Amino acid sequence: MGGVSGKLESPETKLEAKMVEVMRRRASKGTAIKSFNSIILKFPKIDESLRKCKAIFEQFDEDSNGAIDHEELKKCLHKLGVCFTEEEIGDLFKACDINEDMGIKFNEFVVLLCLVYLLKDNAAESEAKSRMGVPSLEATFETLVDAFVLLDKNKDGYVSKNEMVQAINESGEHSSGPIATKRFEEMDWDKNGSVSFKEFLFAFTAWVGIEDDED
Repeated sequence: MGGVSGKLESPETKLEAKMVEVMRRRASKGTAIKSFNSIILKFPKIDESLRKCKAIFEQFDEDSNGAIDHEELKKCLHKLGVCFTEEEIGDLFKACDINEDMGIKFNEFVVLLCLVYLLKDNAAESEAKSRMGVPSLEATFETLVDAFVLLDKNKDGYVSKNEMVQAINESGEHSSGPIATKRFEEMDWDKNGSVSFKEFLFAFTAWVGIEDDED
């Protein structure tokens, strides 16, 4: 998101470039989701599944302070069988620690796990069946990737406002323009006119209510 202009190799930019590359590859395969409405219908199921992350989160929040620090995150990824370099783990941590308090809160953790799932997209086929050892969660992450692919009409790895309007129009929503604009504004945190997969995920956790019960 914001603050990376002019610093082409900042961690955020490198991580985002990887996400965009994987998302373009995924977009070329198409999506099983047919309309924005069908995403909304899945909200309850997605919400229920994402809340199961809570057990993983609490397991690795060793000091029970409501946030996962850098060392706890390294242990978590190791336990999930995810092989990332120190640099990649650091980049992920910075990207998901939205309020920069040096700790990953629960909703940030949900986003981080989904990004890990996406970034392991190029895993060998034998690995790909369960990239992180939590198949039910991975099915939900797959739905979120599919949802983003549905919105990303031109397959460039980002969602624009026009693409959001088009997706909601196709759902047959009345007054789709204002609805699409509101949804888009909720996603486009840095107001640069395009939404990355990370921005989409943070908006999504808010839509399904993950943020509401952090305490």
